[in-house]
Amino acid sequence: MHVICDGRGRSLATRVTPGQASDTRQLVGLLDRVAVLGPSGGRPRKRPDSLTADKAYSSKANRAALRARKVKALIPERSDQKANRARKGSSGGRPPSFDPAAYRKRNQVERGFNRRKHWRGLATRYDKRIDSYQATLDLAETLDWLRATPDRSP
Repeated sequence: MHVICDGRGRSLATRVTPGQASDTRQLVGLLDRVAVLGPSGGRPRKRPDSLTADKAYSSKANRAALRARKVKALIPERSDQKANRARKGSSGGRPPSFDPAAYRKRNQVERGFNRRKHWRGLATRYDKRIDSYQATLDLAETLDWLRATPDRSP
């Protein structure tokens, strides 16, 4: 399960993949699914200001895709990437920028996963087919959004 969340851990886009699927290759497809309406409506935003992800999403291609979309990447560099850059010496290039203080906000994503794990069917993946699992995930996320949205009825 791959999820892009807002700053409160509520999902903006999801994708269910087999367990052996690489996390690195899922990022661009997830970014294409993001569409956030502003408070006054209008055209939805397709580009977040920044993206915080774990080391599994650290790759040259992902960083280039985020740079092309003008999205600030807060992704720590994997140790093998650091070693390859160090092995190349001065021709290895600069390390990617990383702000550890801003990266601490990533726990909101983990909290969002924790809320999804309260659903027994999601935590244990009882559903055999991917479309029924995606439907259960969508239902859990819809209820999460409804709980987070204040009631504005008169």
